[in-house]
Amino acid sequence: MSRVLLIEDDPSVREGVELGLRRRGHELRAVESGEAGLGALVEFRPDLVLLDLMLPGMNGVQVCRRIRESSQLPIIMLTARGDDFDVVVGLEAGADDYIVKPARTEVIEARIRAVLRRLAEPVGRSGIEFHGELAVDRAGLSVAKAGERLLLAPSELKLLLYLSASPEQVFSRQQLLEYVWEHSYHGDARLVDACVRRLRQKIEDVAGSPRYIQTVRGFGYRFGPLE
Repeated sequence: MSRVLLIEDDPSVREGVELGLRRRGHELRAVESGEAGLGALVEFRPDLVLLDLMLPGMNGVQVCRRIRESSQLPIIMLTARGDDFDVVVGLEAGADDYIVKPARTEVIEARIRAVLRRLAEPVGRSGIEFHGELAVDRAGLSVAKAGERLLLAPSELKLLLYLSASPEQVFSRQQLLEYVWEHSYHGDARLVDACVRRLRQKIEDVAGSPRYIQTVRGFGYRFGPLE
């Protein structure tokens, strides 16, 4: 099972999540501050981070940004509210998904499994494909631009692999949500839009004038065409 780092300052939430995930076989380290969480990353070497958004001192958004400076480690935000602003800020900082508290252990575990699968499942054909300056290695699950490997979060990588496997095909936000995030209900388009914005900042020369990921107004996104 996975090694999970839980960064949560609320003792009742921390203890409940820790107990529930341990019972399901996960190895878990729980800390109560962002500073302690960053320290535990080196020592514990988790497979995934469950990160509370509203931490004292260094908040969850700041912690998320620090992790994303050097790591593709999957991050799931925990938020006490489904507030649009809180959720969007967390996703823009680099979180792969979010869960509104309180949440049942089976829900948390299902999200953990879904995020970790994004690291293990190649999409579409094997081999390296070239799209302009982008080199997409499906077998190696990596992407490079102009010869420099890009540091992509799991959701960003799977979204790019999925879109680029079918150039010029238009995908709705709901289709992307179901495939990349495995949310089968009528879902949250903020996950898709935030992930696209982050991807554009990494793969486009000018994020505001994208060449690779095109918006199809009122529907969704497609990959290309390139000039």
